[in-house]
Amino acid sequence: MRRKGGGTMSQSSDTGPVGSAPARWFLATIETIGGISMLIIVVVIATQVVMRYVFNASLIWAEELCRYVLIWMTFLLIGVAFHRGELVAVELVSGALPPRWRFALKVAATIPVVVFLGVLVFYGFRFASRMGIQTLPAFDFIYSAVTRTDDTVDVSIFWLYVSVPAGCALLIAHMLISLALEARGLARGVPARTPAPAH
Repeated sequence: MRRKGGGTMSQSSDTGPVGSAPARWFLATIETIGGISMLIIVVVIATQVVMRYVFNASLIWAEELCRYVLIWMTFLLIGVAFHRGELVAVELVSGALPPRWRFALKVAATIPVVVFLGVLVFYGFRFASRMGIQTLPAFDFIYSAVTRTDDTVDVSIFWLYVSVPAGCALLIAHMLISLALEARGLARGVPARTPAPAH
């Protein structure tokens, strides 16, 4: 497409975090999981409301299950929020810098964040493993209600706690990929793609 006043610019740039087909597929997969998670929460909460106020028989596992799903959804989608530019950022200084200096500032700001997230991944996984002997009661309640027995499925609480290191690891990947693609764009003389503002 042609700029006003002459010159041309490409209609799209591959310097963003979704510049390749695998990256686009990955983001689409995460967003689909997020949508399914939200659907589960809506259905469970709606069912809980109907059961409580219509049939006077509350589901004792509904709130707990929705809490688990919401925690996983939050940590899975934080990387997508970073890609879309929806995380809080102060760009007063970086916006006034030339591209290479702006990239250097971004690297300097990213390094401590990645280190901190790495610490969360390491200790979060250790904590999840240590607490794995506990189980999630909601799944036992659901299984008992479905099978009409007192049997349990014993789903480890590890699968809840591991959401924290998993989400932090995904965010690290998003940040490093963003830096790598922006560096490639600078080397090619292509300006980095600016994420669309959140609506």
